[in-house]
Amino acid sequence: MTATPLHSPLSTLDSRPLGRIVATERKPNTPHEFHFWTALDSPVGIGTVVRVEGAQAVNGQIPRVYGIVVEGFGYTDLQTPLHDLLGHDGTPASASLAPTQRTEIRLYSAAVQRQLPEEPLQPVPMGQVYLADDNDVAVALRMDGYLKEGSRTGIPVGVYRAGGTDAAIYLDADFLLGPEAAHLNITGVSGLATKTSAIEWIMGSIFAHFPPQKGSVAAVCFNVKGPDLCFIDQPGDIDDADRLLYEKCGVPATPFEHVQYFAPYKSDGFSLNTLRSNDALLHNVSALTWGLREVLQYAEVLLNKDDVDAKADALIDFIRERVVDRDFSDAILGSKHYTVKSFADLEEWFRDLLSALEGKNNEGWRTHHIATIRKVRNRLSNISTRCAGLVTDAGTVSDLPFGSFQDRTVYVIDVASLEEDAQDLIFARVVTKLREHLEKRDLGVNHVIVFVDELNKYAPSDGRETYVRKMLLDLAERGRYLGLVLFSAQQFRSQVHRRVVGNSGTALYGRMDADELATPGYAVLSPAVKTKLATLEKGQLMVRHPHFTQPIFVRFPRPAIMRGRDGAERYPQAADVELEAAVLRGLRTLDPSITLGWVQDAIGLRDDDEVLRARNAALRERPADVKRFFLAQLKPVIAPQTATRAAATALRPAPADDPYGF
Repeated sequence: MTATPLHSPLSTLDSRPLGRIVATERKPNTPHEFHFWTALDSPVGIGTVVRVEGAQAVNGQIPRVYGIVVEGFGYTDLQTPLHDLLGHDGTPASASLAPTQRTEIRLYSAAVQRQLPEEPLQPVPMGQVYLADDNDVAVALRMDGYLKEGSRTGIPVGVYRAGGTDAAIYLDADFLLGPEAAHLNITGVSGLATKTSAIEWIMGSIFAHFPPQKGSVAAVCFNVKGPDLCFIDQPGDIDDADRLLYEKCGVPATPFEHVQYFAPYKSDGFSLNTLRSNDALLHNVSALTWGLREVLQYAEVLLNKDDVDAKADALIDFIRERVVDRDFSDAILGSKHYTVKSFADLEEWFRDLLSALEGKNNEGWRTHHIATIRKVRNRLSNISTRCAGLVTDAGTVSDLPFGSFQDRTVYVIDVASLEEDAQDLIFARVVTKLREHLEKRDLGVNHVIVFVDELNKYAPSDGRETYVRKMLLDLAERGRYLGLVLFSAQQFRSQVHRRVVGNSGTALYGRMDADELATPGYAVLSPAVKTKLATLEKGQLMVRHPHFTQPIFVRFPRPAIMRGRDGAERYPQAADVELEAAVLRGLRTLDPSITLGWVQDAIGLRDDDEVLRARNAALRERPADVKRFFLAQLKPVIAPQTATRAAATALRPAPADDPYGF
């Protein structure tokens, strides 16, 4: 049996025409737009894909045109509303008594998606209009080019539904994750547009369908709002309609299998600053803490450029290159050598240097004025205070597994409860490290998706230039060459920097605000499409993609994961605990046999900082013998020794005739 080609007329849902092309002097057809009329009961609506069969051959081939309906009109033979009023004696109720009914016509305008043959490009010819089926939709959207067996690069984004047609819509992986256009941006009002749900669904679809020949892929997601991404490894409730959509797209209806969570500590240094702090969920939660060497490279993120001038920058560069992690000595500091590895070491270095300068009444040192040294000391020393819990004085480091990223794994960094300074620092360092490792090809995976919500805040179209905005611009413009892809979301696309959204090859639109639709960026959409965007239901999106000449509306299923609000109720946040309980909670994720009594005996009267360093080292190294490793990180306790008194020497008796004797 011979397979029917995708463009065969035998593949239509119904051999009967749906409508006919019409062209008038006022509404002529063009190469990019055409008009057709249908019966009143036709299943045509805004967003419906149709196929036009030409009546006359061009160069020996019958032309075929695919289009999507973008506008609709209803006509009768009335010239003015006054004629209808007079025809019914001015009473609407008398309409049923009229001897005849006026003829009504439904006229639709459609934007051309594709013409076959593609050359010569001519106005849409007169012909019959048919409702598109699955194969027609694939040809119209040029999906047939990347859905070929043996070279499939299709990533399901949702299902197109119209007039009885259920067709899975695919994005091209080359244009979604690079090396072509890359990047994805989604816009919609808060709460109704399901932006986060759409991103979760698409990431699951990518993990299921990303072609093996394209390599491995992972995702780094910044959780910036409450518990949005805190429970994506837990199953959620979906209905039968959602399961049908999953089945249609060939995506398993399961939560993410491999997820790692990272969150800084609170200011106490041992309570995790995340809503995912319930004891039942700590098995895949790791602390995110950095020291001096990890932070100093990104000091400009936290420093005010109006306050830290070029002279201060020069001193910071000197400290970074000549002092930190170096054996440093200087004549003014005497014979003492410094090995600065933490903020505590840096503070000691600053203190000794300033004391030496003040003792010798020197105004400067190595071209740096003493006032500049004091200012830099002040700015750098308070970083660990401003970012307490993330940045430690002692230099303890617990980081993402750069160099050992795993395929199809999601790394969630919870920054929802952090101050803006700490958020900016995390964004800057994580994305920069990802880029550096991808450049060296030693990250562990070939492609990384970086998801950032609330893009209005981090890359606004106006306001002062920030390090984070520059970083996002660089990621949007050059990341695709490295395999670093930005998935972003915001409420108002018009308020995001144009270079970020402009470099997003794929754009999704959920339910839109009318004021946003009135901005110039949406002028290319017809009034009917704007109206549909303003009234979309949850689970519906308008999709723009480089292969699609015109956007198309799709439905996507609810992600099969636990929603943030449900997770917060089922797994309430753990209350702040004492140090012993915090250490027990952390170590038990590695060795369930550890008890509170053992922890209390192990830490005894030790200093809190020493205990936290030992706990953090165990969580970072994950040793086979947790107890032995933890104890080895603690300084040995020297048992107190009882001082022994020397035996008293007997006194010689005084002579009997001693005048001073008694």
